Amino acid sequence: MIRKLTEAECRAAMETGEFGAGLVSGPAAAIILTQSWCPQWAAMKTYLPKVETAIDAVRLYYVEYDIERWESLENDAFMFFKETTYRNRDIPYVRYYRDGVFSRDSNYISLDGFKSRLGT
Repeated sequence: MIRKLTEAECRAAMETGEFGAGLVSGPAAAIILTQSWCPQWAAMKTYLPKVETAIDAVRLYYVEYDIERWESLENDAFMFFKETTYRNRDIPYVRYYRDGVFSRDSNYISLDGFKSRLGT
């Protein structure tokens, strides 16, 4: 499954510092925080369907926060959260989860590296 994070899911992460268990449960999940104009994100988007096909029950989520209306109305609060809480100013920023637990993070990475970080 590949889907965009909702405003409510992003706000909940900003409040608690982590994405909800309902998002990251299961054998493997990745959450990608990025901006729409990023060329590395464009490259990653093309290979995410291959990840979905290769890994059973994988959950893939993303948010292009620069184009979210709720983000622009709040002076880039989500970007500030990402950069301060996760201490990462680069994009795309990826958080990997195994069996519902945060396992590691990265920025842009190849298809094989992405799958490897999900545990396959």
